[in-house]
Amino acid sequence: MSENTEQTVRTDIDIAEILARIPHRYPFLLVDRAEDYKPGQSIVGIKCVTINEPFFQGHFPGNPVMPGVLIIEALAQTGAVLMSKTLEVDTEGKTIFFMSIDGVRFRNPVRPGDVIRMEVEVVRARSSIFKFKGVAKVGDKVAAEAEFAAMVVETGPKA
Repeated sequence: MSENTEQTVRTDIDIAEILARIPHRYPFLLVDRAEDYKPGQSIVGIKCVTINEPFFQGHFPGNPVMPGVLIIEALAQTGAVLMSKTLEVDTEGKTIFFMSIDGVRFRNPVRPGDVIRMEVEVVRARSSIFKFKGVAKVGDKVAAEAEFAAMVVETGPKA
């Protein structure tokens, strides 16, 4: 009998854990769940888009399209979940902030009823700063892609 010394890592992350890992809340929480988590390497975030999203009231009446900047924000939130879980960030005294963004491309619109799959991988990690590459897809079509960076910042206890 051989002894298994590998640690089993849970690869799916539910909404309760996402809420514990990042500070975003309705109407700005843009990740419903995550899967395929690989510590320090990659994660896939899932966002189920509905007509009830507040931004559809004005973007655009009669032709609802999810704003591209919110797709990029969803990628960044997915990256923050990966960082928080990898580094075991204490969210009581620290916050993960978006630092930079490069190479943004919007390819296809996201509409009510779509499920966005946000594939985020770590390009580089040094201490509390991570650089990511992210691709948001609906089915097999790329909706948006970008490279971005984030860092953990000491913010003190919540008031």
